Amino acid sequence: MVRKSKAIQVTVVGGSSADGQTLALAESVGKAVAAQGGVLVCGGLGGVMEAAARGAKETGGVTVGILPTDNVESGNPYIDIAIPTGMGHGRNMLVVASGDIVVALAGSHGTHCEVTYALLLGRRVLGLKAWEHVPGVHPINSIEELERELLPKF
Repeated sequence: MVRKSKAIQVTVVGGSSADGQTLALAESVGKAVAAQGGVLVCGGLGGVMEAAARGAKETGGVTVGILPTDNVESGNPYIDIAIPTGMGHGRNMLVVASGDIVVALAGSHGTHCEVTYALLLGRRVLGLKAWEHVPGVHPINSIEELERELLPKF
């Protein structure tokens, strides 16, 4: 579902802990989303989520964090709109349902769950250097490819 009158919402998922290369990639994703006027949605915590939100904020974008706790303060410092759910991992469905498109970076079981939920919901899932082995995920290998994927959506 892509709204015609509002900014596209791009959900970014990935590990709550990640290596430096993945974190740099996540920050670049956030910058690309914000540069094109999109709203970045994530799980609101650390790792890939924090790096993507930081990139979006540094580029003047808006960020939304759908938190697993019931405490708004548990979100990372780059989240503009924190939504505390108290649902733990159950909030993963809300994270991906909130995006018009999902960008999946490297992660573990929680990220795999989010990728699966996104596919079940019919969201387009872009696997950025990750998840290419999952049927239905569209593999991309660069920020330039991501930008090309997002441009027609805005």
